[in-house]
Amino acid sequence: MRVALTDRFVAGAKPGAEYFDAKVLGLSVVPLRQGAAKTWWFHFTGKDSRRARIKIGKYPGMSLATARTAALQARAALDAGQDPRARASDDMTVAGLIESYIGKRVRPNLRNAYQVTRRLKKNVAPLIGSGQLADLHRRDVNRVIDAILDRDCPAEANSVFADLRAMLRWAVRRGDLDHDPTLGMTPPAAARFRDRTLSDSEIAQMWNGLSIALATSLDAQRIVRLCLVTAQRIGEVAGLTCGELDLSNREWRLPANRSKNKHPHTIPLSDLALGIVREALTHASGQNLFAATPNEVARAVKDAQDAIGISKWVPHDLRRTALTGMAALGVEPIVIAHVANHRTATKAGVTLGVYVKHTYASEKRRALELWADRLVAIIGNKPVADVALLRGVR
Repeated sequence: MRVALTDRFVAGAKPGAEYFDAKVLGLSVVPLRQGAAKTWWFHFTGKDSRRARIKIGKYPGMSLATARTAALQARAALDAGQDPRARASDDMTVAGLIESYIGKRVRPNLRNAYQVTRRLKKNVAPLIGSGQLADLHRRDVNRVIDAILDRDCPAEANSVFADLRAMLRWAVRRGDLDHDPTLGMTPPAAARFRDRTLSDSEIAQMWNGLSIALATSLDAQRIVRLCLVTAQRIGEVAGLTCGELDLSNREWRLPANRSKNKHPHTIPLSDLALGIVREALTHASGQNLFAATPNEVARAVKDAQDAIGISKWVPHDLRRTALTGMAALGVEPIVIAHVANHRTATKAGVTLGVYVKHTYASEKRRALELWADRLVAIIGNKPVADVALLRGVR
């Protein structure tokens, strides 16, 4: 039956018939049963001269205007020699979207690809993966999040919610999904940030216990120590390449494509850091200084908690420990921010962002050398020397 479809007509359409739109060729709506959602279809003649149709959405999730747009896009694809069935996404499941998202977006572009992949496959796919993408509702999102909160994992719930929202927005941009079900939803739990730092005695216990606790991985030992000495992120340390090292100038030059904020960063190397680097170079094969990945190191640290005798710490806590230690030694906040490569602080406001072009290279070196001196005193199991507070660092 061909009619001039309106939103009012579609909302009240009775089951038992298929209603073709008089305005857009090939568009139809089929009410399945009274009170149920109605399915939008696009009818066309394929290259094999056979009649075919594809689902393009469901009413009321997809409005009449959106359905007409989708039908026109399918018609344009057909006119361009493409098969509209290759563009249909209504039959895609949530699990199918997860695989597509991981393969096309996560792995090629995200530094935390492993974590995103693990979270989606662990938390989302088992619960709602078999559902049709076109039928996805915010209640499905809540099912996933509630299951994580029931395990008392609020931080993971926030991360999975962020992963889901990013994936669904990506699907909308691609046209695989008509609307984002998470629109208007808020993160499930208040953000909580780790504040763990290691005390001086814990630093000594950790440093001197690594050779036994992580005896099977010299790389893991060196990465952990270098994280503490340089105050850099575990992913950046573990991914260090020989080409990033300038030993003559005692520098590690982190390229933009490997830094979290996508800006290059130069890290001065203290004697303590150089010793670790030179030791690693004697065992390095190829361009990478280390063979262990960040995740392997994190797992090794987790498994070694009891052997080391220090609980509830992760490699990233070493970065916080180092930066806190520098602050305790009198290093000024702007210098600490440059050591950490935190551009929200080093380039905040017009003055720092536009006018101040100083790199703070010498100040960073003095701060890291001062921290290294402090560490040498701590890990030597000696009384911590009265290290003079840093003076004159601007």
